[in-house]
Amino acid sequence: MTVKFTPDPQLYPFESRWFDSSRGRVHYVDEGTGPPILLCHGNPTWSFLYRHIIVALRSRFRCVAPDYLGFGLSERPSGFGYKIDEHAQVIGEFVDHLGLEGYLTMGQDWGGPIGLAVGIERADRVRGVVLGNTWFWPADALATKAFSRVMSSPPMQYAILKRNFFVERLIPAGTEHRPSDAVMNHYRAVQPDAAARVGVAEMPKQILAAHPLLARLAQEVPAKLGAKPALLVWGMKDMAFRPGPSIPRMRKTFPDHVLVELPTAKHYIQEDAPDRIATAIVERFG
Repeated sequence: MTVKFTPDPQLYPFESRWFDSSRGRVHYVDEGTGPPILLCHGNPTWSFLYRHIIVALRSRFRCVAPDYLGFGLSERPSGFGYKIDEHAQVIGEFVDHLGLEGYLTMGQDWGGPIGLAVGIERADRVRGVVLGNTWFWPADALATKAFSRVMSSPPMQYAILKRNFFVERLIPAGTEHRPSDAVMNHYRAVQPDAAARVGVAEMPKQILAAHPLLARLAQEVPAKLGAKPALLVWGMKDMAFRPGPSIPRMRKTFPDHVLVELPTAKHYIQEDAPDRIATAIVERFG
């Protein structure tokens, strides 16, 4: 199935583009010229999350932002499992299709593991790494494991699929200021019914189910990407990826890093501090 929604050009002033992957049709934006930066979103968001950052960077960077299958304006193909390794395979095809060379990879939430899984297979083509409020190792915190189990339970799966729980509850809870009705509608409209939300419902299960991939990333990210220049942009009020346990592990993995703390930002840092993030990217990589 395909979502029928036309974003407001005032909020999302980009041309929609399409890539026919081996698993389904991927929607993406490709704006600006200069060194490429691949912008990977998390759950339950889409390329819309990066809109302010793209506008701020596109005069100096080529900003490439895909929607994963099952998210945003991309297809919801039957027979696709929406597993993290499957998303990474599709985004890898996408990066190869565009021929991205010397690219920066940016990820937040599940965009971290997905973008890094793509990057370790193409390490010679990755120029640098931008990470914020994400991870790339097996879930070890009790709260994280509990979140995955609770969100995988039948009552919560019902709430996610039938009541759009992730959009209606977790986006407002994960932002410093509740997004405007117009912005919320851009997150709602691409998840119009239960059939469109299967990918969103799968991601919390994957916190535990993707253990094999995350265990591999824990080894291969330091080995293959750890020497790359890195930028860490961290929302310090995020309850999901608390700075205390997360930042030291990131700093150890990427010795050549710059850390930018976003003191009031919560989980969705691209909504809370886009200008600060864009400035940090320009200062680090521009």
